[in-house]
Formats: sequence, C-alpha cells, structure tokens
Amino acid sequence: MNSSNHKQKIYFDHSATTPVHPQVLEAMMPCFSANFGNASSVHSFGQEAKVALEEARRQITAVINAEPSEIVFTSGGTEADNLAVKGTAQFFSGRKTHIVTSAVEHHAVLYACKYLEKNGFEVTYVPVDKFGLVSPDKVAQAIREETCLVSIMHANNEIGTINPIPEIAALSKDRGILFHTDAVQTLGKIPIDVKEMNIDMLSISGHKIYGPKGIGALYIRRGIQIEKIMHGGKHERDRRAGTENIPGAVGLGKAAEICSRSMEKDRVKLTELRDDLQRKISDILPEVHLNGHETKRLPGILNMSFPGAASDSLLLSLDLKGIAVSNGSACSSGTIEPSHVLKGLKLSKNLANSAIRFSLGKENTPEEIDVTVGVLQEIVSRLRGLKRGKKLIAA
Repeated sequence: MNSSNHKQKIYFDHSATTPVHPQVLEAMMPCFSANFGNASSVHSFGQEAKVALEEARRQITAVINAEPSEIVFTSGGTEADNLAVKGTAQFFSGRKTHIVTSAVEHHAVLYACKYLEKNGFEVTYVPVDKFGLVSPDKVAQAIREETCLVSIMHANNEIGTINPIPEIAALSKDRGILFHTDAVQTLGKIPIDVKEMNIDMLSISGHKIYGPKGIGALYIRRGIQIEKIMHGGKHERDRRAGTENIPGAVGLGKAAEICSRSMEKDRVKLTELRDDLQRKISDILPEVHLNGHETKRLPGILNMSFPGAASDSLLLSLDLKGIAVSNGSACSSGTIEPSHVLKGLKLSKNLANSAIRFSLGKENTPEEIDVTVGVLQEIVSRLRGLKRGKKLIAA
C-alpha cells in the first residue's frame, strides 16, 4: 500500500460535527422561502410555520418515546444542558442546593455546575473507572438530602463509553431527585426510551446527527418544573423565550427520523469499521492503547493512544495527508493539556498526551480504513523515530 501518494480527503471526526443529510436540507429549504412565517403569528403564514414546528417536535418524540409537549427547542446541546442544569438549580434555589454529576461530562454541564458553585450550590463530581464508566453505586453514595439534580451523560463524546443510565436514573427516581442526561452523542445511534429509562430531562443536538448547526432540544418530562434561563416572550410553552428557529427545528426533526430509521444498519456498519480500524492499527503498530471500554461504547468512536507520538503532531500530520481526526472534544480543541476526560481515566502522561479520536460516519468505507492505517503507520513510526533521535542527541 503506497499511502504516500494519498490525495483523497477522509473525514473521521463525526463526533465533532456531521455533514447535513440531503433529505434534511431538502426538508429545510421551504422554511427559508415559501414557509417563512413566525410560528407565534396567528395568520396563515404563522400557522403554516407552526405546523412545521410541531411536526418536527413529533419526529423527535417518536425517536425517544416522549410527547410533543415535552420538547423544548434550543440553540443546541450546550443551551439544552444549561437549561437543564441551571433551570433545575434555580427552581430549587434556597431549598435544595446540591448537584451530582461526573468528572468527565461535556463542558456545557461542567461549566454550568462551576457557575452554580459560585452562586451558593455544591457539586459532587463523581470519578469514573479506568474505562470511563460512571458507577451507580458512586452516584448513590454522592446523593444527599439536599440534592436536587443528578446529571450523567449517556455516552462520552471523547471515548464513546456508554453509561448505565437506566440504573442511575432509577436510583435518582427512588430518592425523588431529578435526573438529566446529555444524549447529544447517542440520539439516533443507540436506542433511547425516556419512559423505560426513567429520564426526566435529555439534551440533544442537530449537527451531531446529520442535521443543521444552531439547533438542539431539551426533553422535559411532563409535570417537571424548572426555571427558564432565557427571558422574553412566552415561546415553547413559556420555557424558552425567542422566536423559534423553524428551518433548524425542521432539520433536526428530519435528521432524527432518518437516523432512527437507519439506526440498526448504521450500528452494524460502524461497529465493523471501528473494530477493523482498531484491529489493523494494533496489528501494525506496537504499544498502542485503547481508551474507553472494549464493548460498552458507541459504534463509531475509537480513541487510542500512540505513546511516543504527541497527539497534536499526529493530528496535524494526518490532516496534511487529508485525514481529519480529533485529539478530544471539538469544544476544547486548541488546548495543549490532555482533556479532562483522559485525565479522568487516570492515564499516564505518555498515554494522555498521545491520544487521538477517530469518529466514523455513515459514508466512511473499508477502503478509507486501509488508507488511514497505512498513513498512520508512516506518521507514528516517523514521530517515534524523531523522539528517539532527540533522546540520543540529549544523551
């Protein structure tokens, strides 16, 4: 395999964002022209927009087994997380002032919790095991009399580890505590049933599932009260002010429907591609290390460490060859320090500083896997050789 002549562009960063599905774009286009009305207007233009908005709500609820009235549209997963965490805290302010979350949550949850810590709340950050799993027992131990919310992500965005959400949600319910999960990485990829899983609030995002950027939603179980964090009009049943993003909502609804329809087929394909990539990397490169759980992980995510090859150098070298990967979350890219997720796994410095994430998508092929493995072998061998040379010179 002569990978040095490789010119094709390969995208292995679908956990950061995805291309918009052609059917999603087609569904959105009328909302920019003919169906441009404001869903709050009472005339026919507004009512046509309202119909489109409610259909999108219905499409989302069909995927998670919820009711349309339980969906609040937001500007994305970050706002949905903030609404769940801050909205719950503000509702219980002065009565219950403790929150339980994990040490490896998305920054949208972690930084919302840090903000609340400056405003009279206490937060317990439950550690994870070496696979990135949150233990229900550790969550149970962290809960107090004054706990108002437990927020644990469904699956980690960097390593793909899937948490035991039904068990954690059940123990929260038994103690009368609200449970929220960030499902931005799992919607449309693995089954979600908010009723069976005892989920009170659930965050999703459009651009992770072949929908548009700038749109997300928070599922809030009927009967649950939280404070709104956006003030203005009485949109979204007075839970999130601001004129709804109709094209975005329509795109999110359509994307959810498409992903749900192809979920099983995509799961099989992405699992095969991921396992093939992992096996071929392990076969040709010594001393590589899997970050995350071997089996309890999302189909398309593979996070591996390549000791002796710095992750930033790996990422840039692969990009020069036309291969896009990540050294962690897109929201924290540009940092030199290992991510909080890798730190949470208690990896050695060598492993943490040499980790990259491959996140595969619907259009990736076995041929792209082979090309990537060949290119990666060249790059890692070169970087390790350079490091050994520097050590010899220093000696």
